[in-house]
Parts: sequence; structure tokens; C-alpha cells
Amino acid sequence: MQKIVIIGNGIAGITAARHIRKNSDDSILVISGETDHFFSRTALMYIYMGHMTYEHTKPYEDWFWVKNKIDLKRGWVNGVDFGAKTLDVEGEQIEYDKLILATGSKSNKFGWPGENLEGVQGLLSKPDLDLMETNTKSINRAVIVGGGLIGVEMAEMLHSRNIPVTLLVRETNFMDFVFPSPEKEMIDGEIMDHGIDLRLATELDEIIDDGGGKVKGVKTSDGEIIDCEFVGLTVGVSPNIELFGDTTLETEKGILVNNYLETNEKDVYAIGDCAQLSTPDEGRRPIEAVWYVGRMMGETVARTVTGDRTAFKPGIWFNSAKFFDMEYQTYGLIYPECSSGEKDFYWIDSTRKKCLHFCFDSESLALKGVNAMGIRLRHPVVENWIQNKSSIHTCLERLKDAYFDPELYKTDEAAIAKKFNNENGTSISPTKKSWKRILEAIS
Repeated sequence: MQKIVIIGNGIAGITAARHIRKNSDDSILVISGETDHFFSRTALMYIYMGHMTYEHTKPYEDWFWVKNKIDLKRGWVNGVDFGAKTLDVEGEQIEYDKLILATGSKSNKFGWPGENLEGVQGLLSKPDLDLMETNTKSINRAVIVGGGLIGVEMAEMLHSRNIPVTLLVRETNFMDFVFPSPEKEMIDGEIMDHGIDLRLATELDEIIDDGGGKVKGVKTSDGEIIDCEFVGLTVGVSPNIELFGDTTLETEKGILVNNYLETNEKDVYAIGDCAQLSTPDEGRRPIEAVWYVGRMMGETVARTVTGDRTAFKPGIWFNSAKFFDMEYQTYGLIYPECSSGEKDFYWIDSTRKKCLHFCFDSESLALKGVNAMGIRLRHPVVENWIQNKSSIHTCLERLKDAYFDPELYKTDEAAIAKKFNNENGTSISPTKKSWKRILEAIS
């Protein structure tokens, strides 16, 4: 029996632990300095908003770990000796046979004056949430810097407590680097409809000290002073790899791994946000700090460390999120601008609260990607379309199969097909939902 040690109790590390236990009787130890138990990091905002408690965010009861013989240790790792196969955990030496690094991400900082003042922070961890509780008590205004998901989630959190929020985004639209124009404009509208002071094409220049080490305002790149007592820095994340800076572990932006998630060190693996694939699949980034990717990496590495060496296959790109009243899903390869040999098709409803955007090959008509906003799609169905290179005509005919909205919920497949027909001279007619086709996609 081998001793497997996992550093990090996020989705990647805990998925690895669970699947190792399914596959073996090996000794498993999970080390984390953040919390005693695994919790859903994506639910942090709902604790602050009062929709959930911390206990509600733990997918497994505390007895789960003992029952499944997964040992947990609360503590920070201060060093790793890869040659001796030992860890220093706050002075205690712990040996391992195989080591899985799942150290996650850290919030980016870019050297702004005042970025380390009291009242300035990011939001990635449970300690960050606890700090935000302290930093936002009795404040009059907050400023958030950054045009990504964490920024808009933080804005929604503050808005839920009636704290006025100014959101600074250096790009010309929110999520400018992710979505094409119609989607970006819908997101901008959703943010402003909820009373957020969205400042586009505006950069942070300085965070102003009140003279006692606390934030009292910010200065923008155009010289405007905005008074505030809290600043959220949400300008992206980067792999949390400082622990390995003076070691022989090979790193660039993240910990370098091959397609089997193996590092250059024997019996050492890296998964999740901290891992950087040396040869990523076409169309995929070397580092993908996404919940779904972390989960898949955890499942893959569990097979490898228990004797079934398995390559990581990320499959079709997928991500989803919800902020304010807007939900979105993105599948496959779909970029802000169409590449050569691609076409796209948009449908946006009259309220501008729902949108479908399809990207497809201009010759074969094979579907390449889908963005859905305000419409829930059935993941296996859309994934099946993209993997099988189904034509856009087939997808629109069978669009009802993909809807994952509640029973009796109004759907728009007829209006979507009509718009496509008008634009392309086709005569597509949507079919009824087929559970046979849906089950085939799921199986």
C-alpha cells in the first residue's frame, strides 16, 4: 500500500482523493491551510448574500472523510524535498510515496500604489470571504477593478447589501476578451440594469491611503477621484506556485505537466489551476482555471497514481456561470471574432435577455461552438453535436432536444429557425423533442 499526499482541498484535489479511494486501498492524506473540509468555492458569494451558510456549501458530511479513510490535515506546507519525498507542514515532516499538487490560484496584483492597504483584497478563498465580511462593514461605497467573473460576482454580493458599487473595466465592454459584441452588450446591460456604476475603458491608477493604512478612495487613469472604503482587485488569477520557487520542480506560469499530468519530478503530479500543460490540445489554453477542468484532472490523475496510467483528455470546452439574473453557457470553440472558414448565427429575443450564438464551419456547416445566455441547454446534447460535427441545420432542427428549461417553460426554437431561414434561404423546421436522441447523447 502506497501513501498518497494531496496538497490542496479544492475540486481538483478532492476529486482526486475520492477517485483514488474508489480505485484502491492506498493511504490518502489531503493537506490544506484554508479550511478543515472541502467546500464549494463557487458558492462563496451566496454565503455573503445570506442565501447559504458555510455548512450548506460542503457537499459531504464531516463523517464522509473518516468513513472513506481519507485523512485530512489543516496546515500550510512550508517546503517540499522532492529527493527525500518529504513535506514540511508547519514544522512537521510528512513522507509520501506519490504527491499530487493541487495548490490552486491566487489573485493577481500589478503593483498599483496602495494595493496592500487595509480594505483592498481579492476573492478566491474562504479566508478572503471572511476578510470581505470585515472590510465591508458600515462602508459607504466600494470600487471593484476588473472585467471578469469574480468582479461581477463581487459586485452582486455588495449590491445585495445595498452598498453602492463602481466597477472599473479597462476594456470597452465587460468580458471583452471572452465574448463577441452582442453577448458583451447584453452583459453590460444586465450589470447596469442592477444599478452598478459600470465604467468602461477606465483603468485604475492609484489606491489612496487615508493616512492610517486604510483605503479612502481610488484615482482612475483619467484623474478622477472616487471615494470608497473598499477596493476589490479582481483582475484575473494566476497559479499559486510560490512554494516551489527554490526547488527543482519545473515551472513557467504554472507547474509544467505532460499529458499524463506528471511533472519532471518522479511520482509528483499537478492538477487544477496550478497545472500548465506543456502540449495542450488544439484550441485549448495551457492553463485553464475552471471548475470543470479541475474535476476532470482529478479523475484522470487518480487512475494514473493507482496503476492505470491515463492521458488527460479535456474534451469539448465548456464553462457556465450566473450573475444577477443572467445565466450563460459556452461550448466548444467560439471566439469574439470568427476565424477564417467560419460563420456565425445570432438569435436575440426582443427583451435582450436571451441569446443563442452558433459558430460553424462555412463549408461543411459543422457546429464548432455555442454561446447561450438566458437559456439553459442540455450539456451532453450540445457536446454530442460538436463532437460528431453535426451540421448547423441538424442542430436547429433538433434544438428542442437541447433545451434544459423547466416543464412548460416558453422556448424559442421556431423563432430561431425562422431567423436562420430568412438569413440563409433555408427551410429548416424544428422537430419535437426526442428522448431517444437525448438518451443516446447522454449514454
